[in-house]
Amino acid sequence: MYVVVCYDVVSNRRRARLLKRLKGFLPHVQKSVFEGPMTEPRVVEMREMIQCEVDMAEDTVRVYRLCERCVPATEVIGLGLYVDRSDDDEIV
Repeated sequence: MYVVVCYDVVSNRRRARLLKRLKGFLPHVQKSVFEGPMTEPRVVEMREMIQCEVDMAEDTVRVYRLCERCVPATEVIGLGLYVDRSDDDEIV
């Protein structure tokens, strides 16, 4: 399946930790968005990690599962490629 993960995390520390950990699961495509193909067991593992990293009272993480028909119907306007800058891990 194809998965899109986006987040809004209040704490800089939690956000930096989540960003770093999500990079182990999916390609980073925008500042707070990751997307790519995943197996169901890997999605379960990622969800468990997310639940450990975020504050359920302050943060929001959305996980979208796209069907095979939906992926080609996704429109990207603009560059559409993420340039992974080294300073992305450092949030000031």
